[in-house]
Amino acid sequence: MQKRYGSKRRAKEELLARYASFIYLGNGRYGFAAASQYYFGIPLSALTADDADKAALLAGITKSPGEYAPTSADNQKPLRRRNQILALMVKNHFLSAQTARSSQQAPIRLAAHVNGPIEAPAAVENVLNELKGLDANFASDIGIHQLLEGRIQIYSTIDDRIQRFANAALETGLKLYENRHPRNTGLIQGSVVVLRNSDSAILAEAGGRRSYKGHNTTYSDYNRVTQSVRQPGSAMKPIVYLAAFRQGALDLDTPVPDNPISVATSPDRPPKWISNFDNQFKGIIPARQALAESRNSVAIWIIQQIGIDSVLNTARDVGIRTALQRYQTTALGASEVTLLELANAYRMMASGIYAEPYVIARIEHNGGAVIYNHPLTCCSISESGLELSMIQEGLRGVVRIPSGTAHALDARTFPIPVMGKTGTTNNYRDALFLGSTYGPDGITVAVRIGFDDNRSLGGMETGGRAALPIFKEVMLNTYQANLVGPAPSFPADMEENIQTYLSGGLAAKDARLFFKLPNTGEAAEDRKRSCRASDTILPTNVCELPLIPLPVVYQRRDERGRIVFTNE
Repeated sequence: MQKRYGSKRRAKEELLARYASFIYLGNGRYGFAAASQYYFGIPLSALTADDADKAALLAGITKSPGEYAPTSADNQKPLRRRNQILALMVKNHFLSAQTARSSQQAPIRLAAHVNGPIEAPAAVENVLNELKGLDANFASDIGIHQLLEGRIQIYSTIDDRIQRFANAALETGLKLYENRHPRNTGLIQGSVVVLRNSDSAILAEAGGRRSYKGHNTTYSDYNRVTQSVRQPGSAMKPIVYLAAFRQGALDLDTPVPDNPISVATSPDRPPKWISNFDNQFKGIIPARQALAESRNSVAIWIIQQIGIDSVLNTARDVGIRTALQRYQTTALGASEVTLLELANAYRMMASGIYAEPYVIARIEHNGGAVIYNHPLTCCSISESGLELSMIQEGLRGVVRIPSGTAHALDARTFPIPVMGKTGTTNNYRDALFLGSTYGPDGITVAVRIGFDDNRSLGGMETGGRAALPIFKEVMLNTYQANLVGPAPSFPADMEENIQTYLSGGLAAKDARLFFKLPNTGEAAEDRKRSCRASDTILPTNVCELPLIPLPVVYQRRDERGRIVFTNE
């Protein structure tokens, strides 16, 4: 730095300038210039000595935006911190005692639009991270610097109406848990993410609750959707079944053994015996029943037949990017993943479309010229799709079969046809539910509930009890508000197959023929259609998808009701 800028002093000034431009100051504002404009409606360059109270308030936010960013509600902590800063300015001879006393007596007056917390702070973090990637891979006129300088506007995929539903549902679900466990009030955490099935656009993202341990966490930098890596529990089992379906090893009506089974641990330890949630074994049952009832022993038996590599390859193919452990207990969710990648896996199983989650839909110069559009998704399964149909039917059965762990969703009070799976980790540390409406026109909602310190939620706090009600509320409100179109129906043959099973009409298969020899089939890259996007800033796509209108995004709405991410 000294060599580049000529002197230590000049180098330090440059470091300070960069710090002042990038420091997070709450409510999605980065840098003192953006914060001054947002909180006071005054450009930073217009502040004078008479505005020492405002400067001190901004300086105070840097210590902890969650604690000291001012709001239209309670500002006791920001006020106390501001006055401490003013006293330090007097002590260090930057301000006269008389001016400091006058500034300390001034009330905090905020711009009229600072009337509440940002709805999607987790999405703001995702926007910035995605923008950094574009900065590195595309062109010099797309990046953080251009945003901070106010030269570009970013249109995100977040729909603020769905975002409000996700936020409210999370708070309601956590409150229900706290009613059952009053001692944990204010301590339990959770996260929710909503994806569009057709392209994995993030429609809503709640990285945590609004108030945590008595503190406002609206401006928290910790996003539990993308940063919290935890065990998925039984939510991992559909990937195991899909791996077996892909190999032609079994189908939904293949008899499978729900019997005592063990897994090796280490050479100097005895094997670990696997139990089911109900501590019972049912003997020979159809695979669809084993999936619906989340039988642990069957999942372990399947992975022992097809091999761990088949499951790991399938997990990668459906969007799991975190490296999974080569343990057989990975079938039960022993390997850790983020909620976002798990949600994307369920989205892929519901739609058959390969895509990575994204939050930036379009970037424009201030003059209106489009300089970036997110490439249209065109990767889809090119084979017969039989294995995909089987996992879709299997996950639909989790809801429709009376003994299924998500049968609570098969009710008149919830008229939306969905597929999904519960997840509960060891000792009830996490409760999950992930589910989708059918096909590319549907959506996927993922929910995870748990403590940040990984303590137990308490006995019987399963995914079906703690997480499923949140999923239900998000889905119900989203479709009742007609925000994503009508809920797609499942294919008639899927529903008929499940009904035939329920009525006992399926012919029993030979119980001796549990398993077919795996067929490794094509390589992973051969199972997908080519999905090459142009390297230009405006990609040219060879696959046509329905025109999807951009929903509302961030803070400021444009004339068509879309939220725009911009550094005002």
